[in-house]
Amino acid sequence: MKGILTLIALALLVAAPATGGKVMEEAEIQKAHRYFAVELNNTTWGLMDRAAELGPEELDRLIDRAHASLFHWSVVGERVNIARGQHLVSHAYATAKRGDEALHHASRCLAICEEEGYGDWDLAFALEAMALAHAVIGDEKQRDAFLARAKEAGEAIAGKEDKEIFFSELKKVPGYQD
Repeated sequence: MKGILTLIALALLVAAPATGGKVMEEAEIQKAHRYFAVELNNTTWGLMDRAAELGPEELDRLIDRAHASLFHWSVVGERVNIARGQHLVSHAYATAKRGDEALHHASRCLAICEEEGYGDWDLAFALEAMALAHAVIGDEKQRDAFLARAKEAGEAIAGKEDKEIFFSELKKVPGYQD
């Protein structure tokens, strides 16, 4: 990823003088934002899968990647992408054991889902993020309340595979009980 960013930065520096400062057409810019939104999202989840191996600096980079993905989605995405980006950022902070920040972004995710009337997968994962953030903070009462709400929302997920994925993630929340 770092190599790709370096190449893009160099291309922009080389092209800017020759084009009178205009480096890319708007469609190319939008395409780049979408590419980085997806790429940063995917690599952030990949890093979180090996969270136990990450040191403090790597955890900071993980959070940076999550925020960068959210930024790019804020430029080219729909509200659902923003909610999912907030979920990603919340998980990044939870992975780094930074509960207050995790709760802030989980709350933003849930607020967007409620404002927009999102249900199914998105609402269930917003509630899962709230449960996880409260677990990191150490608020067992709120964690358990959001776990119960997340389970209920998870049962309402229409797709069988989506439901299985959701519950496999929900079970990772500390304090989860069947």
